[in-house]
Amino acid sequence: MKSTQQFSMLAVTLLAANATAQQRYTVTDLNPILGGNFSQAFSVSDIGLIGGQANASSATQRAVLWLRGVPKPIPIGPADLNSGVFGVNSKGQAEVQLELSTKDPNAENFCGYGTERKCQPFLWQNFALTPLPLLGGNNGAVGGINSRGEISGWAEAATMDPACASPQKLDFEAVVWGPAKGDLRLLRPLSRDTVSMSIWINDQGQAVGTSGTCANTGLLPFGHGAHAVLWDTGGVPLDLGSLDGTVNPAMEFGGIALGINNRGQVVGAAALPDKISSQAFLWTKETGMRPLGKLPGEVASGAVSINDQGDAVGQSFAADGTPRPVLWQSGGDPRDLNDLAPGSPLFLLWPTAIDERGEISGFGITANGDIHGFLATPRGDARERGASDVREMHAPAIPEAAKALLSGRFGFRGR
Repeated sequence: MKSTQQFSMLAVTLLAANATAQQRYTVTDLNPILGGNFSQAFSVSDIGLIGGQANASSATQRAVLWLRGVPKPIPIGPADLNSGVFGVNSKGQAEVQLELSTKDPNAENFCGYGTERKCQPFLWQNFALTPLPLLGGNNGAVGGINSRGEISGWAEAATMDPACASPQKLDFEAVVWGPAKGDLRLLRPLSRDTVSMSIWINDQGQAVGTSGTCANTGLLPFGHGAHAVLWDTGGVPLDLGSLDGTVNPAMEFGGIALGINNRGQVVGAAALPDKISSQAFLWTKETGMRPLGKLPGEVASGAVSINDQGDAVGQSFAADGTPRPVLWQSGGDPRDLNDLAPGSPLFLLWPTAIDERGEISGFGITANGDIHGFLATPRGDARERGASDVREMHAPAIPEAAKALLSGRFGFRGR
């Protein structure tokens, strides 16, 4: 996303009427690096460490960490190369995706920065970056990190695949790095597939993501896949199925799993029976895949994170691609997060993660149209009942280019 991109604002009045118990949130604006106008928060840990990216004065996005209660971010890595922190844990470790200055010999765009440079995964700890091993190719990308320091992700092999969608040329495979330095565990695709990506990992070492071919599996930021999968600790993939109970091996977009908690509950996005739009799902071993639903009047949704209490966050999309931030409390009906955050300094657009304290990271729009990261913190332990908040908010009128980016940013299509 261009740091200079502005969003026009349309003032509307929103009514949030709660007839049942709903948590309320206090929202903190996570500011960019001094001089910048853009930030995104991608993850939050129980110790108050928040990971993301921000700009300074240029369009380059730099990996940053925020500490709870400290608005100024801590930059990580070179200032002139794109990077991001996509996961943090309770040990103070972070997984970092860093663009290198070296050009990719195949002119690929593996990490979505559009610069045709190589992209390398790293572990950050105690202000030091340690590169993670690859699989013979030129690039690797990070997914999630657990409390043991295991990092899920995917890395290129050395295998040229003519079926890959341009500009990708090499196959890639899901992996888990760590917890010891140099550890690398392969997460194989399903037997009928050739590539895989692992988006998240829980504390037991179970990982989730997608499996498909190089032709029907899209790398982030426009990530998608043919089959939502879960890998056990031995690396064996389990096809999580579909929302209508059918399996279509040739389907371009069948599903992608984006989050898993320590109870083994999985969330993500899967194709609806019309094979065109997608919807958020919750999968458990006992019930299989079931839809989480979308906001009234919307056409698609996707869930990106779930905590051990069963609270999930994600997005709901209008027909024009405009996203709305969603909370599914304990697997219940979706609620617009803006309705649960009266007095927010931002109009919230996109939640990215929820931790065990119920804190939610993400990004939204400021009053002057800049994108800023946020941390939404629950207001006390009690969940308020029967409250109604009538307030004036600013709903974004988002340009088409931004809608396309936002609808695919975290691994599923929004249309």
